[in-house]
Amino acid sequence: MGFAVVICRAQVGMDAPEVKVEVNLGRGLPAFQIIGMPETTVREAKDRVRTAIINSGLEFPVARITVNLSPAELPKHGARFDLAIALGILAANDAIPGSALEQIECYGELALDGALRTVPGMLPALLATQQAKRTALIPPANQAEAALLRKSMAFIVSDLETAVLHLTQRAKLTLVEPAELDTQIQQGPDMADVQGQPLAKRALLLAAAGGHHVLFVGPPGTGKTMLAKRMNGLMPPLNEAHALEVAAIQSLSNQPFELSSWRQRPFRSPHHSCSATALVGGGSIPRPGEITLAHRGILFLDELTEMPRHVLDSLREPLESGRVHISRAKQQTEYPARFQLVCALNPSPCGQFDGDIASARATPDQILKYLGRLSGPFLDRIDLQVEVPRQPEVLRHRQTKSLTPNTETTAELAQQVAAARDIQYQRQGGLNTELDVKQLHNICVLEAEDHDFLVNAIEKLQLSHRAYHRTLRLARTIADLAGLEHIARPHLAEAMSYRALDTLLARLKEL
Repeated sequence: MGFAVVICRAQVGMDAPEVKVEVNLGRGLPAFQIIGMPETTVREAKDRVRTAIINSGLEFPVARITVNLSPAELPKHGARFDLAIALGILAANDAIPGSALEQIECYGELALDGALRTVPGMLPALLATQQAKRTALIPPANQAEAALLRKSMAFIVSDLETAVLHLTQRAKLTLVEPAELDTQIQQGPDMADVQGQPLAKRALLLAAAGGHHVLFVGPPGTGKTMLAKRMNGLMPPLNEAHALEVAAIQSLSNQPFELSSWRQRPFRSPHHSCSATALVGGGSIPRPGEITLAHRGILFLDELTEMPRHVLDSLREPLESGRVHISRAKQQTEYPARFQLVCALNPSPCGQFDGDIASARATPDQILKYLGRLSGPFLDRIDLQVEVPRQPEVLRHRQTKSLTPNTETTAELAQQVAAARDIQYQRQGGLNTELDVKQLHNICVLEAEDHDFLVNAIEKLQLSHRAYHRTLRLARTIADLAGLEHIARPHLAEAMSYRALDTLLARLKEL
């Protein structure tokens, strides 16, 4: 009888470890078993593979078939091993020469008629295949992911019969050519559409320039969501390395990838009823959550006070580290989660409070209890807390048509952001929000009087050391936007002024 080995890859977080599909045809009663720690979807491959081989007009061997997925201690799930198992059986039965499978990796779920269906996580597997200097057989639905690679190394296989004809050199396939990646970024909503709210616009500009997190505080209908949806347009497009990271995450999540979205930053806006698992990631087999899907982009959380406190507190570690480590009984996985957090909340359960207690239907105690749903450590990680008040003068000007046109377009503001980011990358190789404590001492040097001013302000507001460091980073961004080398007192004063929620809570406690 025969023996064959086919290479495939498993999916473990962002990694794609190599799996050898070893097939042995032995003597004895006909049987078909798969060993090597397979999950249910892998064990079900027996029926899919047998039926696909027969319906493709190929011979299914009458033998004792043993398929070993090596290494055995690596968890395996999904239907990505179907094609490799089928080709291994055919190679062990001498329908395919074993030498044809030595430098090739095989991926795809088999339909009962032999057609090949898409599998999630193809891009990380192809990147690992490219690093191993092999070629790959992949389903047609994964062609867009293969076209992202700058070197041709994948063959598109529509069905099992086509794969056999290619490996036996009876009908050679052609490699997927690299796609012409579009460098033009799609235009989103314009900042010029937002009338008024100069403080909120300034905060968005600072957040985009330095990578800071921002919280909008204001009653309903003041433009908080409108402002948040315009932040992506202020930020520069992703570079190629970061764009590949984002595309790999989309591939793992089985999201359709379009070449037109290349280098576009993701924008995720989950509903306030989402669970901690949906937000951070998890499950018995850990899957990426919203914070990973927002990697290198924006995570917008509207109605922040309506989200459960434990869900928001699960963001505390990822906000600091830029990664999330998920531990489950079967598997431990780490996913990237370097996102920018943009939040919005109403400061009162009645929705009428605009800073003046006379305008609210709720009492100060009710408002404090409502805002108490947000923990101090979570708020401590947000650099910019900005009030977005009502603007009755805008409505009056609209009625009289005397409103001055807004000339600050997204394109003009994006140029300021790009210039500030260039300064940061040339100085420290990253954004200001990524500065560690040692770099802060070297880059954010203050005069003695300015340092005393900042320390006194921190102590008066009873803020933490983390807030001190975040204020320094924000002041550094303000100076970079102004094109100045040193941080001055006005930069520190402006950075400290973005504490709207802290100021509001202090006022409420006095009432």
